[in-house]
Amino acid sequence: MKIRIFFISSFFTLLFFGLISNIYNLQITKSSYYLAKAESQSRLSGFLEAMRGNIYFTDRNNNHSPAAINKEYFVVFAVPKEIYGGGEAAIDQAAEQIASIFSVEDGSFSGVKLTKEELVEAFSSSTNQYFLILKKATQEQVNKIKKFDIKGIYVENKNFRYYPLGNIASQVLGFISPSSDDNILSGKYGTELFFNEELSGKNGQLEGNKVVDLENGKDVVLTIDPTIQNRAETALADLVNNFKAVGGSVIVQDPKTGKIIALENYPNFDPNNYSEYQIKDFINPSVQSIYEPGSVFKVLTMASGLDAGKFTPDTTYVDKGFIKLNGYTISNWDSNEKGAHGLTTMTGVIENSLNTGAAFAETLLGKDNFYNYLIKFGFNEITGIELPGEVPSNIKKLKITSVDVDFATASFGQGIAVTPIAMINAFSAIANGGNLMKPFIVANTQPRIIRRVISESASKQIVKMMVSAVDKNIVAHIPGYYVAGKTGTAQIPSKGGYLYNQFIDTYIGFAPAYDPKFVILIKLDNPAGGLLAGQTVVPAFKELADFLLNYYNVRPDYLEK
Repeated sequence: MKIRIFFISSFFTLLFFGLISNIYNLQITKSSYYLAKAESQSRLSGFLEAMRGNIYFTDRNNNHSPAAINKEYFVVFAVPKEIYGGGEAAIDQAAEQIASIFSVEDGSFSGVKLTKEELVEAFSSSTNQYFLILKKATQEQVNKIKKFDIKGIYVENKNFRYYPLGNIASQVLGFISPSSDDNILSGKYGTELFFNEELSGKNGQLEGNKVVDLENGKDVVLTIDPTIQNRAETALADLVNNFKAVGGSVIVQDPKTGKIIALENYPNFDPNNYSEYQIKDFINPSVQSIYEPGSVFKVLTMASGLDAGKFTPDTTYVDKGFIKLNGYTISNWDSNEKGAHGLTTMTGVIENSLNTGAAFAETLLGKDNFYNYLIKFGFNEITGIELPGEVPSNIKKLKITSVDVDFATASFGQGIAVTPIAMINAFSAIANGGNLMKPFIVANTQPRIIRRVISESASKQIVKMMVSAVDKNIVAHIPGYYVAGKTGTAQIPSKGGYLYNQFIDTYIGFAPAYDPKFVILIKLDNPAGGLLAGQTVVPAFKELADFLLNYYNVRPDYLEK
């Protein structure tokens, strides 16, 4: 009996000392580690922070693919107090070993590359409980750290924002970063900013040992098709590189609904490493910048006159190659080569892209009518697309002037400025039978007609004129399909005039022309050598349009002769 009592009492005595030992280990031996861990959780937005919602793209089958998600990374931090306790030799060795992880080349990381000297300074503290070394360490870096087995260096797991597509659609997506005043992560630019409140959710509160009122962020699903977006990005990058251009944009829209299928700009940036780029790279020029569009605008001038009943596609005028208004001479782009075109129809004006013909059409339409149609097309307001910082087009000059030359130049897209998103939306109105749609980029949005701009009859007439232009000039023609489109080569304004031999090339087109599945806008900024749109953006349009027709499995509608 005594032996039994002895064993029982011995067991509980050992258990007691084991508990005491464990408490000592937790509170004394590893106190620095757990204090640092607690601080790291706080500093790295721990369990009280709501999980940010994801952003998805949507393909043609309504499948969702991730565009911005939360990904678990390795976080490396130090407890300087522990390293300091080992003396100068331990500090120097730890600093040298940790500095070596920044030379790993097999992965990228977010943060500052720390030198040995900086690490020695950080580790030389007898009181500091926490020092962040690396937010997003690679597996190889973690393996090296574990091999070093440095006292006071720890690795934790933490969720950070990750953009799996890299640079693609970066200005649509934006990024998240801490605010300068409170260090709280929030959306900057793009969808991350526009839907920041929905994506952020609501951080929890700690009541006793419970977290309350925590609401994770909601997901945002965009209409961007990742396959088309990727193809558009490739086409644009090739254009910029091949023609040594300053930049450019590509937008693809469904004209019947207003849905934006792709939107890409160049230059862009990698939101995973946004700190390596300039602020100007974050701006979305498709919605936040305006430019003079050039001859693509002739389509809108013609559509307005047809709708108003001021002329027909067969109405003629005599082209002399130039006109003089208010002391200025307006010439056709080909006047030096071809001179006067003579008797020409309105269809011929679109086929040959004649400035004098657009000015003639505007004269028949009248200044007030012309200006009012531009308002109907939406050029005095923002489109309302769900992206931040949208600016309106600028046609204010036509409101305050009555000078003939101002309206003449506006008729072919010079002297006024538009956003690419407003421009493609206006063309979508022509493509869909005359209705101006509200463009949208959020999936499951109900299409909304803003207003009717032109009649269905006028729409059919101008589309037929555009098809004729494509067939005559061949470059944009796709075998088996009716394609409608128009080029624009606009001079770049500067200090009251225009830069010599510097242009912005634009092509806007759609297919199949009489039942369009998509509208494409391609803009190229200042290609080297002053090349015209027919040499640059038109072949790119054809390639992208051909891809889309196959991607959507659109049946041919054109019987080749």
